[in-house]
This record gives sequence, C-alpha cells and structure tokens, in this order.
Amino acid sequence: MSTPGDPAQPDLESCRGTMSAEEDAKWLQWVTHQFETIAGEDREINLQEFKTALNVKESFFAERFFALFDSDGSGTITLQELLEALTLLIHGNPMDKLKFLFQVYDVDGSGSIDADELRTVLQSCMRESAISLPDKKLDQLTLALFESADKDNNGAITFDELRNELQRFPGVMENLTISAAHWLTPPAARPRSRRPRPLTSAYWHNHRSHLLCLAAYAGLHVLLFTLAACAHRALGASVMVAKGCGQCLNFDCSFIVVLMLRRCLTWLRATWLAQVLPLDQNIQFHQLMGWVVVGLSLVHTVAHVANFALQAQSGASPFRFWELLLTTRPGIGWVRGSASPTGVALLLLLLLMFACSSSCIRRSGRFEVFYWTHLSYLPMWILLIVHGPSFWKWLLVPGILFFLEKAIGLAVSRMAALCIVEVNLLPSKVTHLLIKRPPLFHYRPGDYLYLNVPTIARYEWHPFTISSAPEQKDTIWLHVRSQGQWTNRLYESFKTSDPVDSKRLSRSLRMRRSQRKPQSFQCQPVRSGAAVQGAMASSKDVTVELTSYRPRGTPQHGDPGPVPTGTEESAQAQRRTTSEWGLCYIDGPYGTPTRRIFASEHAVLIGAGIGITPFASILQSIMYRHQKRKHICPSCQHSWMDNVQDEDMKLHKVDFIWINRDQRSFEWFVSLLTKLELDQAEETREGRFLELHMYMTSALGKNDMKAIGLQMALDLLAKKEKKDSITGLQTRTQPGRPDWRKVFQKVAAEKKGKVQVFFCGSPALAKVLKGHCEHFGFRFFQENF
Repeated sequence: MSTPGDPAQPDLESCRGTMSAEEDAKWLQWVTHQFETIAGEDREINLQEFKTALNVKESFFAERFFALFDSDGSGTITLQELLEALTLLIHGNPMDKLKFLFQVYDVDGSGSIDADELRTVLQSCMRESAISLPDKKLDQLTLALFESADKDNNGAITFDELRNELQRFPGVMENLTISAAHWLTPPAARPRSRRPRPLTSAYWHNHRSHLLCLAAYAGLHVLLFTLAACAHRALGASVMVAKGCGQCLNFDCSFIVVLMLRRCLTWLRATWLAQVLPLDQNIQFHQLMGWVVVGLSLVHTVAHVANFALQAQSGASPFRFWELLLTTRPGIGWVRGSASPTGVALLLLLLLMFACSSSCIRRSGRFEVFYWTHLSYLPMWILLIVHGPSFWKWLLVPGILFFLEKAIGLAVSRMAALCIVEVNLLPSKVTHLLIKRPPLFHYRPGDYLYLNVPTIARYEWHPFTISSAPEQKDTIWLHVRSQGQWTNRLYESFKTSDPVDSKRLSRSLRMRRSQRKPQSFQCQPVRSGAAVQGAMASSKDVTVELTSYRPRGTPQHGDPGPVPTGTEESAQAQRRTTSEWGLCYIDGPYGTPTRRIFASEHAVLIGAGIGITPFASILQSIMYRHQKRKHICPSCQHSWMDNVQDEDMKLHKVDFIWINRDQRSFEWFVSLLTKLELDQAEETREGRFLELHMYMTSALGKNDMKAIGLQMALDLLAKKEKKDSITGLQTRTQPGRPDWRKVFQKVAAEKKGKVQVFFCGSPALAKVLKGHCEHFGFRFFQENF
C-alpha cells in the first residue's frame, strides 16, 4: 500500500492514537466479529466475499480496494491486513487517505494518473451514483478535471497535483471515507430520544387550531355523554353507559360526513375561517372520528349486552337473552321494536367498513374493496334512523349538505365528457395527460381534481393535482405516477397500444433573449406531440423521442415556438388509433393547503419525487404574476418592478427544493424549471425572486472516495458551461440529502419576511421537516397525496 514518494506503510498505532483505550478495544472487537461473519473457513476474505460485504454497484472499486487491502498480494485479505487498511480509512489523517485515493486512481501503478485512467474512474463513479450521461459528456467531465489538476501540462496528474486540486474543496480531505464500509464501523450508541414537548411556543404556533379543535371535540363528547347518562340514571349503570355512547354516536355518525364535503371545504378556504379551523387536517379528523365511532359502538354494544344479560338472569324481563338481543319481540326501539336487530346489523357493517379502510387494503391494489365497502354509509344511515329515535335530527343538516354536494358534483362531472387532447408517457412511468379545459372550470394553483377514465374503470374516481397554471386557458395538465393498480393500467394501456405513425420530435433549447418577452409570460400546452417534460434539459439542439398519443380526430395545432424538452433518453413517439381514449370525466377543482402560498412573504416549497406536482402549477403562476409586474424600457432595456403587488400575492421570495431518488425522476418538470430560470436570467443571484435547490439522493457525496472525482468534475464543468450536467439547469444538482438545519439557517438569515414551509412527499420526511420548522419558528403545511 505504498505511494510514490512515500514507500512506508501507515503507522497503525499513530492512526488509532486519537481513540481511547476503551474505544479502541470495542472497535477491534467489532471489526473482528464482522470479519468472522464474512470470512471463509480459512479465516481469509477472497475477492467475491469482499464484493458482497462492501455492497458496491461497480466492481472496479471493489477490485481496486481489494488489491490495496491485500498488502502481500496473496489474493486474500487477512484480519491483520483488514485492520491496517481500515485504520487508515476510518481513523487516518487526511494525507493518509489522500495517498490511498491516489492509489485507487493510479490503476497501472505508474505513480501518476493519465487521462484514460481518470476516465475509467469517473465512469465507475457515475455507475456508483446511478448517474447516466452520454460518452461525450463523460469525455468533457474527464477533460475538465484533468486540465484543472494537471498544472504543468505534462499529460499526467501527480500526487501533489491531486492534493492541490482537492484542497480547492474545503472539508473534503478531512472527511474522506468509504460510505460502503459502514459495516466495519461500530454502531454509535443511540442517544435517548427526547419526548416531544407539545406545550412549547413553537409547537403551539404550528398546531394551535388543531389542538383547540381536539379540545372542543373531546369537551363536546364529555358534555353529550354526561347529559345522556344523567337522563337515564334511574335505569342502572349499563344503560347510562349505553345511552351516553349512543348520544355521542348521534353526533359522530352525522358530522363525520361533513369532513369529506370537498366543495364546502374549498369554499371555506377562501374565508377567514381557514385561519381558525384546521381544514388541512380534514382527512386525519375523519379517520380519528372513524376510530372513535368504532370504539363507542363497541362500548355501546357491550353495555346493552350486559343490560340484556342482567334482565334475562334476574327475570325482570319475560324474554330470553337471545330474544332481547336479536328479535323485535321485546318491542325495543321506536320503529316496531327494531332497535336490537338493527344494532347488530349496524355493528357488522361498521366493522366491515373499518376493516376494509385499513391502509393495507387501500394501498395493496384493492382500492375497489375500500371504495365499495365505504358506500355502506348509505344503508348505515337508514339503519341508524330506524335504530335511534333522534338520529334523524342530527343528520338533517349534514345530510342535506351531503346530498346537495353529491348532486352538484354528479351534474357537473357528468355534464359532458372531456377530450384528452394528448398523452405523453415519460420513461419513469409517469403519464402526462393534457385534457381540454371546460369553459367554466376555474381553479387556483395547487388545486386538485378527481379523474374518471371509463375505459380503465367505469366507477373509479382518483384524485390528482393539477400541474398546469390557471393562466393556461386551453388545457389542464395532470401528471400521474404509476404506483397503484389503476395508474399502472392507465400507463400500460397506452404503452401497449398500436401506433398509427411515429414522429421524431426535435426542439431547440436556445431561448434567445430577443425571442423572450418578459411581460407576456405564457404557459402553453404541448401541441404537436412534443411534451414539455423531457428526460433532461440541454442548452444545445437535440433530437427527442417521447411516447405521445393523440385521439383520432383531434385537430392539429400550430407550433407554440421553442419549448424546452429533454435529452437523448426517451421513448418512441406514437399516436393512439381510437377516439375512446380521448374521453374522460373530471370532478373539481378542490382546494389544498398550498393556497396559502400566495399569502406568504417567504415561501419554501419542498417536493420529494412526484411531490413536485402541486408546485408545478404554483411556480408557473408565481412567475406569471412576477413577470406581470416587470417592465423593460424599450430604449435602454432597463428593467424595473412595480412596487404594487396584486391583492392575492404578498410573496417576496420563493425557495424551491426538489429531492429525487435518481436521475430519471428529474425529467418530469425540468424543462419547466429551465424556463423559470431563463425568465430571471438577467437578475443577480441575490436579487432573484425564485431560487432552485436540486438534490439527488442516489448520488454519493464528495466525502466518499467512490464519488469525489466525479463531483469535482461536475463542479468544474458546471462553472465552465454555466449549467448542470445532470439536469441541464443552471442550478447545480447536489448529491445526497439536504442538511435541513443548514438549509433553514440560510432561509432565516435572508430575512425576507415571515417564512412558511410547504411540503408534499413522504410522511417520514414530513416529521423531520416539521421538527426543524418548530425549531426555527416557521409555519409548516403538508399536502396529503
């Protein structure tokens, strides 16, 4: 493991000298244990066992690490060799790590790194980070890094030149390691988890309406239970409990439907009540009330069963127990003594609905089971009216609102079938639908609708966020990710269809300043089969093929002009043969928490994967309004902004953070982001209204030996070309996950006004973000999808 100019082996004891004796003993014990779990009977590790344990995607790094770990060249690694190598990598100083890195890059052992060796290393780095770039781009990355490091232009990179190049990236050399070797690092002792303190000012700031409603809900139940129980205290404890639970059930079983009146909730969002009521948590409250209904029903049933058992046992009633429980003979109830049998039927229906509403049913491709069993609320209401003498009074107002909303929704959604103007299939299994916009369909950025495609499922309606801006008058955009049974059938139905013709789509991405009109920002739909969303963006002319379908009979539209599209990675361009696929029905629009964005001063939009969909519409609308306030002098080309903002928009700054797992996921909206960057290209970075932050979680960071070379090359080429090699945006795509503390510290330091964070993504990430928002005093809003 010698390096040019330094043949000595690393000093094992000096490398471990920073550890205490106890820590050193634990580390040795852990490494020995891990070694024994992967070593063969000969107590040595061969190359294949090493690859399996290291869990690397590219064999190049496994073979290079193995060759360097195998100091005696025997073809196997002993425990002592492993300890020496890991001591260097885990506990070594920056210079030792740099020497090891140089040996990895110096494939032929010549003491220097030539361009071909560097290209091989960068290609392996790309595979480790799941990054796919054309060979031409790989050559450009290689030359960028090689020319930057080879200061003397002798055609080779020496150890000193590599060290000097790495020193341009602060903090990298000190933290350089191999992330895949975590299995040889002892697990850190977990600190005791601190319980959340719900009474802190930050927690109260973000949850006050939620907590107040929960308190009012609990207090109302206590009041209803107490009044009903006291009114029947002469009949015994079991009857008191049953009547108390029954009175609470009267309220719950009628009010639970109010939480799902989407049109009413959308209307309430436009009123001052949106600041008081937790309208964003309507689904969570609906689920909570479902649990409460089940719990109260069971207690209500057990109390009545206990009462019937006491009556039958004491002889207070001439009827036997089973007659009291299952028949109408005792005359219990206000409709021909039907309280007992209707109660049993209600309990069975409720348990069936409850079981089929579980997430394992809804998310396992059995949505129809959830949907049809949930429709049992209609017979349940009928049974409840028969079962309880006063339930109809509780149901009167909610029931009228419910049936009015259903009637309006049915009339609007089935008034006329809409034409699907075009369907574009993206390689990442995202279906981009362009639907003809109805004349009276008015919506706000971030709203969603329910979609029904009869050829997929006649009775199924599924919610999708509208990804086009309201200013786009002709079409409505929907981006549907293939994640469940219905969405997969939608994607596959177009994918397997027979093409009528194929057309290669070429678009220029050279958006010249003379062609741009800042005062007339237009969100134009795709017309001629070229999707606005492509695989990647580029600043050069490229040929793009996308799977595109248009129903027969759909008129051809004119060319909308230069539209940013993708790169070389794509699918075929085809057209659908029948007009059936051009028909669908929509129900909506319905409001979401993102409506609050325009009332914010500093908005931070965070999307994870397809969670960007609500923000696509919002970003387009924001930039439209921003450009509307912008003016340019025709003589001197000086630009200025109106101080008067529109009534609905108080935004001073927008930070958009998009986190994706892999490179392909950026194809959804990267062209939209390219256009947004171009619209503010003339503004300084400090004065930009919209700032983008892109993260790719599958990419390894600069601190990893399997990625440092690639990340350095990407940085150098991005500075040279003024655009990112992964997405084509001016914004550099960062590897790994964001450091949320640093991100929010930067946002707080900008002091652009009160900060509100809007998130659409996984619940696990939402919890992390919510904790950081409470720490910094930011308002947090989450969109459920």
